[in-house]
Amino acid sequence: MKTPGLHTPMYFFLSSLSVIDISFSCTIIPKILINTLSTDKSISFLECAIQMYIHMVLGAAESILLAVMAYDRFVAICMPLHYKTIMNNRFCFYLVAISWSVGFMNSFILVLPTLNLPFCGSNHVNHFFCEIPPFLLMSCVDTQVIEITIYISAAIIVVSAFCLTVISYVHIVSTILKIHSIKGRYKVFSTCASHLLVVTVYYGTIMFMYIRPHSTYYHTKDKVISLLYTAVTPMLNPFIYSIRNKEFKGSINNLHKQVCL
Repeated sequence: MKTPGLHTPMYFFLSSLSVIDISFSCTIIPKILINTLSTDKSISFLECAIQMYIHMVLGAAESILLAVMAYDRFVAICMPLHYKTIMNNRFCFYLVAISWSVGFMNSFILVLPTLNLPFCGSNHVNHFFCEIPPFLLMSCVDTQVIEITIYISAAIIVVSAFCLTVISYVHIVSTILKIHSIKGRYKVFSTCASHLLVVTVYYGTIMFMYIRPHSTYYHTKDKVISLLYTAVTPMLNPFIYSIRNKEFKGSINNLHKQVCL
């Protein structure tokens, strides 16, 4: 069965985003559920290291991918006649590959020195999962170098991706405002409204966690914020993207009819 309406760059990026969201959930949620149901809430150092590394990979990859998706909407709305030429299969594949590659490199740079820190006193991690900020608080040495590295990394990846997203949407809004028909404006804006909502929630929580001094870290509040972008947002993304998308729902209905026949 073929659904040609879904074989477009936008849905290729959505598929990649789905892989990241599923990986986020598989990395974080099972251990949280085990700790909730079991009296043994411990985690080995290796498990913690793997969880932290994968989590950082996925976080950076999703930041870049969201910026890529904003660029895709920019090309589709502002340069529709050149869309198929610019957003060809090879270019889309390169963009996704770059997102993952940057994620792996960023995670290696941040996680390795964090795990090599000397930890004094209790080895209790006051968090739902293994993340860098709680580990910096547990260390008995000055972590300023790692903090600066995190700020630089966040500035290069998260802030840059956010700025590219904002620039794309500035051009998109400018183009939409030139449309005389109110119905036409709404129709064009609806194609990127879902992505804009996801971007707002995701970048907001990421920046809150990683672009501030670790001395301002509050266990209770920040645990909830971390859970928001690692569990809640990935769970909501499929609903946010599909519930407003007529093409997606149309393809699902067609598949359903073909199965019934």
